Amino acid sequence: MDFIVGLPRTPKGYDSIWVIIDQFTKSAHFIPMKTIYHAKTYAELYIARIVSLHGVPRTITSDREFAYNNSYQKSLEMAPFEALYGRQCRTPINWSEPGERVTFGPDLVTQAEEQVKFIHDNLKREQTRQKSYSDKRRTPLVFEKDDHVYLRVSPMKGMHRFGVKGKLAPRYVGPFKITEQCGLVAYRLKLPPHLAAVHDVFHVSQLKKCLRVPEEVIDTSQIQIQLDLTYEEKPIKIIDQKQRSTRRRTINFYKVQWSNHSEEEATWEQEEFLQTKYLASNLCKN
Repeated sequence: MDFIVGLPRTPKGYDSIWVIIDQFTKSAHFIPMKTIYHAKTYAELYIARIVSLHGVPRTITSDREFAYNNSYQKSLEMAPFEALYGRQCRTPINWSEPGERVTFGPDLVTQAEEQVKFIHDNLKREQTRQKSYSDKRRTPLVFEKDDHVYLRVSPMKGMHRFGVKGKLAPRYVGPFKITEQCGLVAYRLKLPPHLAAVHDVFHVSQLKKCLRVPEEVIDTSQIQIQLDLTYEEKPIKIIDQKQRSTRRRTINFYKVQWSNHSEEEATWEQEEFLQTKYLASNLCKN
């Protein structure tokens, strides 16, 4: 079931639609609603409009009347109305057409059982087909020993197990190092001492690969922020050098690693710029 809200208000005050669909037969009910209704009103409407017609459902999933129920469903190979009642829905065009066959007694039961089996087979075939399409695009997550991963924290357990709480709390904690693989879909993580009470083996669905190892992450507490909310980058090492010749002169370039950054983030700078601002001769070169 689901709700369609934000609709223009009708003369009778309805401004939303309650959509209830049977997952098996695909039949649907559309109930006009008012957003001011309370839970008691919803329960009364559900009993009057659904339970009175179909009985109490085994399960309810919270997630379309005539045009939808009479439309062809590929997975059923028939319309939802025909799957539910065993016959096609009659429209005003064929209301007066004679010759409709009437089924009684055991024939009705046999026909209903054949209809249910037919629908089950069609649904299973469609689900298998959709699964084959999904499996082609889905690649399993595989990690290696010593990889670093983030651990997904559930909203309920994260508060008690990892001390993560609040609406803006991170969805992942870590990163943590993988010490070994346990089976095909589980990994053991190296957790810090304050998480010693947490079981250290987790399913692969709870993990997300860390693209940058913790050793390369800069501690922001060491960065000195100035009053205008800026900080100064200083060259700490020259990694490489090259020359570029023009008609008049040759320009030297140096690949410089900056403070608060890793070697992967090194940039090429002109020798003149480095001498003017940082005195490149004092840099240590690999």
